[in-house]
Parts: sequence; C-alpha cells; structure tokens
Amino acid sequence: MADSSFLSPDFEIRWSTLTADQVEPGVRQALTDAQAALDALATLPLDAVTYDNTFLALERATESLTLVWGKVTHLKSVADSPALREAHNKVLPEVSTFFARIALNPDLWARLRAYAESPAGQAHEGIHRRFIDETVADFRQAGADLPDAQRARLEAIQTELAQITQRYSEHVLDATNAWQIVIEDETRLAGIPAHARESARRSAASKGLGTADKPAWRFTLQMPSLEPVMVYAEDEALRRAMWSASTAVGATTEHDNRPLVPRILALRDEEAKLLGQPHFADHVLARRMAGSGQRALDFVVDLQTKAAAAFARENAELEAFKADQTGEPVGPLKAWEVMFWAEKLRRQQFDFDDEILRPYLPMNRVIGGLFTLAERVFGLRITERPAGEVEVWHEEVKFYEIRDRDDRHVGSFYADWHPRESKQGGAWMGYLITGGPQSDGSRLPHLGYILGNMTPPADGKPALLTHREVETIFHEFGHLLHHLLGEVEIKSLNGVNVAWDFVELPSQIMENWCWERESLDLFARHHETGETIPDEVFAKMIAARNFRSACATIRQVQFAKMDLLLHMQTDAFIGEPTELDAKISAAIADTMVPTEPPGRPMVYRFGHLFSGPTGYAAGYYSYKWAEVLDADAFGRFKDEGIFNADTGADFVRHILSRGNSADPAELFRAFRGRDPEVNALLERSGLLVAD
Repeated sequence: MADSSFLSPDFEIRWSTLTADQVEPGVRQALTDAQAALDALATLPLDAVTYDNTFLALERATESLTLVWGKVTHLKSVADSPALREAHNKVLPEVSTFFARIALNPDLWARLRAYAESPAGQAHEGIHRRFIDETVADFRQAGADLPDAQRARLEAIQTELAQITQRYSEHVLDATNAWQIVIEDETRLAGIPAHARESARRSAASKGLGTADKPAWRFTLQMPSLEPVMVYAEDEALRRAMWSASTAVGATTEHDNRPLVPRILALRDEEAKLLGQPHFADHVLARRMAGSGQRALDFVVDLQTKAAAAFARENAELEAFKADQTGEPVGPLKAWEVMFWAEKLRRQQFDFDDEILRPYLPMNRVIGGLFTLAERVFGLRITERPAGEVEVWHEEVKFYEIRDRDDRHVGSFYADWHPRESKQGGAWMGYLITGGPQSDGSRLPHLGYILGNMTPPADGKPALLTHREVETIFHEFGHLLHHLLGEVEIKSLNGVNVAWDFVELPSQIMENWCWERESLDLFARHHETGETIPDEVFAKMIAARNFRSACATIRQVQFAKMDLLLHMQTDAFIGEPTELDAKISAAIADTMVPTEPPGRPMVYRFGHLFSGPTGYAAGYYSYKWAEVLDADAFGRFKDEGIFNADTGADFVRHILSRGNSADPAELFRAFRGRDPEVNALLERSGLLVAD
C-alpha cells in the first residue's frame, strides 16, 4: 500500500506534509482502493443485493478518493507551483476517467437497478428514498443506459473535458499573473485612493522596483489592484492599458483559450446529444429548478425586458453627464471610461463615494460582526483556534470552530482572504470533510474553507475593505454555513450538493444584512475611533444602493444569456475564434453598455463556464434565479426581525440543514410558506414598475 500524506484522514490536516511528490502515490492508492470497492459491488450476485451492499457501498467507495483529490485541487488553487501543477495534471486524466466510468459501468448499474426496482428498494422512505431516486437519476443522466460504444465515447469526452478545462483555468491564472504596469511618475496616480496607491508601491517594492527616494507603483490584474484604477484614475491612458490587458486575458498567443472554447462547447454538445438531449443546457438543467434551457432563457429574457427601459435611461444619462462635464458632444463612452464616469455621476447625484466607507470596514471587525450575527440569528458560537495550534497552508490563514446552541461542534473551517500570485482569483467556498449524522446516532463535524482576494492590510493598519468586499465575505460565509450545518445522513446529499439554481440562496441571503443599519452597527466601525457609520453617510449609502441597478441587472443577464445561447445553439457559434467573438457580440448586443470601442465578450476568461467540465455552464442564470429566492426569503426576516432567532432557526431547519434531502421548491415553501415571487427582487433593485 502506498504511503502518502494525502491519504491521512485527520480532521486537522497537516498541510506541511502535503507536498507535490506525495500527490501521485496518494491519488493512485485512493484510486486503487475505490476501484476495488466498486468491483466488489459490481460482482455481487443479483439475488444478494441489499441497500447496504449497493447504494450505501457506492457512497462509501469514493470517500477516500474524494478527500485526497479535494486536498490536491484545493492546494492547487491556493498554493500553485510548477511541481504541484505537474503532479496534479499527471493524475488528472486518471481521476476524471475514474469518475466518468462509475455511471458507465454496466455491471455496477445492474446491481443498483436490481435493488432499486426490488420490493425492498421500493419500500424506502424519507432520506433513503431520496438517495435512491437521486442516484438512479444521476446514473441515467450520466449515460448508464447507453450502448457500449456510446458509453466509451462519453467516457472519452469526460476525460478530454477535464483536461482541456484545466488548461483553460491555468491560462487565465497565468495570464493574470503575467501582466503588470509600473508607474514611476506619481502625477499619473491622480484620483486613485491612498490605500490603492500604497498597495501598488508595496507591490513594486516586493519585486525590487523603485526605492525609498524614488518609489514606483506596480498595478496588476488582481481585482484589488485593477478596480481602483478603473473607477478612480484620472489618467485615461492608465485606465485604457488596464482595460485592454484585462479584457485580453485568455486571448493572447502565450495563454490562449481561443482554440479551447469551441472545443469545450463541441464536446459538451456531443455529450448532450449522446444522452438524448437536444443541447447541453437541457442536459444540465433537467433536474434543476428551471427544468430546461428554454425556461432558464425565458426567465433571463423576462428580467431583461423588465429592466430594458431603465437600462437605456441609465446609459443615456451617463452619456449626457460626461458631455456636460467635458463639453464634448453626447455619444458613447469609451469602454474604459464607463466605471470612471459612473462614479463621478454617483458622487454628483448622491454625494457618496464608496471609499468613505473603507475606514469603517476593517477586516477584523467585519469578521467579528459576521460571527456575532451568526450567533444572534442562527445560534452559532464561532471561535478562532490560536495561531500555530492548527496547521494551515499559509501564514495568513486562520482556523475556526463552530458550535451550536447545544454546544455541539458542528464544524470547523479555514479562512484565507488576501491575494497571492500562487492563488487563483475570485472568492469561493469549498469543503474537505463531510461529517453529519452517523448511522450509530452520533454526529461528526464538517470541515470547509472560505477564500477570497480582498484588499490586504498595509503598513500596520488592518485590511480596510470596500462594501462590496464585505458583501462577498457574507456571501461565501452563507455557502459555508450550508455545508457546516448539514444534518443529512447521506453525505452526497449534504450541504451545497443541491440543485445549482438553489445553491446560491444560502449565500445571497447573507448579503442582505450588509445593508441593514442594525446589522451594520455590529461591524461597521471606524478602525481608529470605533465610531459607527455616521447617519448622513448611511443615508447616502442607501440612497445610492440602486444607482445604475438596471445596468447591474443587465450585466448579469448578459452573462447568463451568453452562457445559455452558447450551450443551446452551439452549432451556430462554433467556428474560428474571430467568428465566435463576432457571433457572441451580436447575440448579446442588446445587453451591452454602448461604448466605443465596443466591450468584449469575456468568453476566454469566464472561469465560471469553462474552468471545469460543467461548473456553471448553462447555469450562470442561477445567480439571478437565486436572487429572486433570497430577496423573497429575506422578506420574512424583514417582517419578523432581522435578528429574530426563531426565524433564523427556521432557516437552519428548512434550508441550511437539509441539503438535497428534498426538492428545493419544497424546502423554500417550508420556510416561506409559499412559492417565491419575483417582485421582491424587483422592488429591492428599484426596478418594480407600478401597473
């Protein structure tokens, strides 16, 4: 048996032992063990099948492999290195092929089907009925009923998709890290907030650029560096350079995703047709709340229709504002001007600048306030383990434990909040260990992580965040709670393993507390004085909340519409990369802010769609779909009190603890008392038009 640190089942993971040379032996051993378990299941006499030796055995068979592979992929996302990347990519095809083959194993499927169709299998109720039904549906959706030749082709598609989407992801990361612009003339920094200038100076110094007497400022495509320039920099050439570089990520010769996207689309389309579906969207959405690609597209187009007039009005207003301020004729803005002039317009209309909130949003207070909110609403007590007591993968990472009202250790998690070159961009939540109720009546804790790329601390001061960064932290924490509070006996039905258009409800609902005065006062306090946000600043913040909300809505519609059209009308888009660009641009033209030059579709850097075999592919609409759910669900908190512990307990009981133990529409109705209504979202966004 292989000896690899990745095979350790320890809850408190010894990250220092998880080195690149341990990846291959660990993964290979886990693959061997998992295959042996599946082989045993697949050779059972058909008259000897039971629930334990089929469905539960299948659940147990891949647990070790899932843990090992979860550690490998997690490390690659937070501590990438050439050696780790090489080790990961070496075993990736084997792992992908293994998982693809499970549902395509006819002997395995015969045993599962034999038990599911037996009187004993039909007699199950509750969570075990759900598990059998979901597993059978998973197998059928994955191609279990296909003839041999088609099963073999499907397996090959899955393996190639895993490899090609991994390359896509690496290209985005490498292209992002490869670009920088170094400024030596301080006058070019006019308008950029002090915190961003200081971060840029420290970034330059870390690369040996500039001196104490003659500093330099280094800007990158990492969001904490990019965004302040695009919003505030008076230097148009600087904004143009960063816009050009950011929109070119994944579309340059060195890190080129242009030939990969058509191939990914073609493979997905072929997969769907092999499985009897007209296109990939219907294949993916068959068991989600939307049910079909057309219903998802209808939902997106309906939102677009409801926001269209306001979208046109907001664009015209911005063009007129710029013309008034500059004396130039009214006309489309340049693509790198939109965020810049929008911020100036917002300041004029509301006398409000997001930057005024930074001193009131120090990371430590935000995290502390979030934990206090979780205690008051959900009955949770969250404590940090002392530094050095638990191993972490980087010195900035913290480790926490969560206990509930009954003092049960429900779970633990790691938090890693700031950007590094070895860490992928964005913010996300994931899990490493699924605990929950055990068959003997005990309960084991869950283990997860929560990560981001937030503004880092500077010169002894705490990290001072934007309000949007705070929303992101609350969002990912909602995902984390969905995993850590799971009370589902079947691990594969726990937590975030739910329909993709339901999974954002627990995360997005948390963002609502970032806009309520009562909850803001828990954490939004000046990092030096401890004072809360002044009333006049809060009033302006709320007044400005829906500034250009139609543009924000249509931007999400744009991404969702592009995603669905690519996966519903694949044949119409596949071609040379230049053709793909033009076709996508034409398809989403009515969702683009009119600029000169026109904005570029983000298809070559759209990790949500193309950094995994499926991911958010044909599912990006889920964000807006779940916004309908979260806006309506939060309405109950608004009615009953945003800190109402009984309402919070109901949200845990009906949503956070239930995972995929029941149909998501049923879970929502259990909490809200009815089906969701779209007007709550439209009202919150300022887009509800009276009849």
